[in-house]
Amino acid sequence: MHWGCKVTVFIASSAVLSAADPSYYRDVQPVLQKNCVSCHQPAMKSSGLDLTTFEGVKTGGKRGNALSLIVGYITGENKPPMPLGAPPLSKEEVALVRDWIKAGARDDSPAETAPTGPVIYHQPPVISALRFSPDGKWIAVGANREVVLHDANSGEIVKRLPGKADRILSLAFSSDGALLVAAGGTPARFGEIQLWDPHGGTQLKSILAGSDTVFGASLSPDGKKVAAGYTDNTLHVFDTTTGRELYKIASHENWPLATVFGVDSKRFVSVGRDRAAKLVDAEKGQFLENVNQLRGELSAVARHPKKDEIVIGGEDRVPYLYMLDRPRNIKVGEEATLIRKLDTQDGAIFALDWSSDGHVIAVAGAAPQVNLYDSESGAKLSTCTGHSAGIYAVAFSPVGSRLATGGFDGRIRIYSTGDGKLLRAFVPVPLEGALQ
Repeated sequence: MHWGCKVTVFIASSAVLSAADPSYYRDVQPVLQKNCVSCHQPAMKSSGLDLTTFEGVKTGGKRGNALSLIVGYITGENKPPMPLGAPPLSKEEVALVRDWIKAGARDDSPAETAPTGPVIYHQPPVISALRFSPDGKWIAVGANREVVLHDANSGEIVKRLPGKADRILSLAFSSDGALLVAAGGTPARFGEIQLWDPHGGTQLKSILAGSDTVFGASLSPDGKKVAAGYTDNTLHVFDTTTGRELYKIASHENWPLATVFGVDSKRFVSVGRDRAAKLVDAEKGQFLENVNQLRGELSAVARHPKKDEIVIGGEDRVPYLYMLDRPRNIKVGEEATLIRKLDTQDGAIFALDWSSDGHVIAVAGAAPQVNLYDSESGAKLSTCTGHSAGIYAVAFSPVGSRLATGGFDGRIRIYSTGDGKLLRAFVPVPLEGALQ
């Protein structure tokens, strides 16, 4: 369906609602996405109830018609009160749901053409996320409405993991490779955090997260928590076992774009458009302090594999290395946690990674090359060339001998980290009627 048709359908369907009536699409669906769908969605259909779609709301679950029961549960009149184990809905949110049902519970969602099979690609997608599995056998690539798993040696597709989000912007494997986290969303519609069993190709949970794309999702080293940034300037942390939100933090003044946990999973750092690298207590959900002095907007962060040291980068084109713990009391204007700066890059920095042995840092961004640096001395080791445009994702293999990159041109490139030599390049999705 063309966009013009969608707009026309949306206007026509909205016209039947009076100005005072709540809209399912505009008002009620965001409330359900925020509070209910972590348990009531296709991958985890608690009480047989799916609240991710209007059809699911209308159909109801094991306890009967959702439209006749939902208000009682969200007000606490029915037991147990919902959302289970989480803060209750606000009076305003309850009123929106109640008034929508009283007005006839109409579906005013814009008409869309739902995908009915594997995504068909006519050109390579922009690559914003990729990651090696811990055993080095696979490369996971974020594509359009799916994650594609490749054999790391041959480049052949092993599995395709379809989800709801139009774009996947973050990927992370658990240390044992049993869990794959994929996060992104559909702009101005919803964010999604997907939890996968990559070996079985099974989606364990789909967490619908807010009303816009989520950014910079990371997995704690112990595999228990996922942190992600929202476009309302907040950070949200979820339990990977239950899919429940543990807490949210409003410490940023603009969008948080990337996160990384500390070595022991007890802290994490977030960076964003407000120029700050913020240190958070991951157990208590409390902001601790800014790690850096404010310079340009930040879009990337990576951590040393064995120490609580990070490298950050963004619009001012300089990668900065920081320690998370202050070595001494500091004076006003002093930056005691700064370890060193690396070279100024040829463009804004979009992606960073740190090799598993802790010796090499990869820096990529708007310029069509990746620079590799010795993390101890700051010396440039080599430059990986071959891209024709910006690079949005970089990832070292587990042993650190290879580096995978992806970006605007939609091709994955594999380099030798010893000399920066290009080993292989491939399109990570099947192309319809075009050469790979």
